[in-house]
Amino acid sequence: MTRLVVGPFNRVEGDLEITLDVDDGVIAAARVNAPLFRGFEQILVGRPPADALAVVPRICGICSVGQSAAAASALADAMGLQATPNGLLARQLIQATENLADHLSHFYLFFMPDFARPAYAGRPWYDAVARRFAAVKGSAAADVLPARANFLKLMGFLAGKWPHTLALQPGGSTRAPTSAERIRVLALLRDFRSFVETVVLGDDLENFATLDSADGLAAWADGRTGDFPAFLATAADLGLDRIGRGSDRFLAYGAYGLFPAGLWQAGGASTPLDPGAISEDTRHAWLAAGKPRHPAVGETVVDADNPDGYTWCKAPRYDGTVAEVGALARQAVAGHPLARDMIERHGASVSARVVARLLELASVLPAMEGWVKAMVPGEAFCAHASLPDECQGAGLVEAARGSLGHWLSVRRGRIDRYQIIAPTTWNFSPRDAADRPGPLEQALVGLPAGPNAPPTVQHVVRSFDPCMVCTVH
Repeated sequence: MTRLVVGPFNRVEGDLEITLDVDDGVIAAARVNAPLFRGFEQILVGRPPADALAVVPRICGICSVGQSAAAASALADAMGLQATPNGLLARQLIQATENLADHLSHFYLFFMPDFARPAYAGRPWYDAVARRFAAVKGSAAADVLPARANFLKLMGFLAGKWPHTLALQPGGSTRAPTSAERIRVLALLRDFRSFVETVVLGDDLENFATLDSADGLAAWADGRTGDFPAFLATAADLGLDRIGRGSDRFLAYGAYGLFPAGLWQAGGASTPLDPGAISEDTRHAWLAAGKPRHPAVGETVVDADNPDGYTWCKAPRYDGTVAEVGALARQAVAGHPLARDMIERHGASVSARVVARLLELASVLPAMEGWVKAMVPGEAFCAHASLPDECQGAGLVEAARGSLGHWLSVRRGRIDRYQIIAPTTWNFSPRDAADRPGPLEQALVGLPAGPNAPPTVQHVVRSFDPCMVCTVH
């Protein structure tokens, strides 16, 4: 048995290190380390509750809107406040803009450059893929970066700025677009739709979104031009639809009114979400150990000398079991036939996770167009209420990378407790007290590793799209 330490990883937000136990060139066990402790949960204690709206977006510059939305939802829950119809539409648009921009960035800038590695030289697709997707030098960057920047102009009209907007509030949004701005927003959405259809997919969004099986996807991609069909051909050659299997249990908190909350296990039906079934285990974190706690009563107490610790990340569990979150989980819980067919065949895989992100681009963009048209200029975008001096609330939202939860307790008008479980906390969790590995730790077992191994580990890690700065708060 040989022990390898892989890391730090490039093109990952934050720091990541993975320890691999390798037996005869194959990974027998993996332990994932999030080596950077942030301390946001402690920073918030003792502050006025509204400070959370300014502080938590700074957890991350990539998914700051997700953190804002979770904090605003937690405060709204504590107030018993419902957002106005316009405010809800604005919130959905703001969250969707960030999430879809993240999906695009992940595909082009984080994930695809790994296929331009010299290890793949000689593959029939290598030269074309390297010219298109090589980091910095590939031609794709010149196409995607302007398209992404233009799409993010939506944030100016909807949220004032990005990242770290303060527009999202418990009762909706402080930014009320005018009738003229709504027209500009629709034009930006039209431009982005055109880019996705012509450059990414090579097909209409609506047509792609109706694909219902892995066989149908393969037939659709055959002979089609576009960057995503190019990925599918590469993935088929490398067998990426058969590697990266994690837990076979998928969790989602619900998003945009399009995708429901719940849990789905391969071979079964979706079940409703039970927020009370969520817990965090600290046995293998550099934190004070104890029984698993629900985040509403959770604690973050540093114990750097914990002899069982190998990461700063806690181990979230749902009903005591491991669950994967992310775009694939959202689509599986929602019952999308293509996502479920790919999982039923080979479990969660590298290919399935990438396909799910493209399904979201194809299904959410048309919905965004409808949300803009549904806004009523002149009507309120934000409701208001007072926060009690003694209260608690939870904000459960979907960021690009998966389920994000904030749990807030207020005592004597100040934050008494604030706990966060980010998507990468779920997916990159360590073992728990029962020694059950997290989703990525499971997904790496059985892969080739060593000096002469292909970069398969890289593909599996990136298929989860880790955001390590969100993982430890």
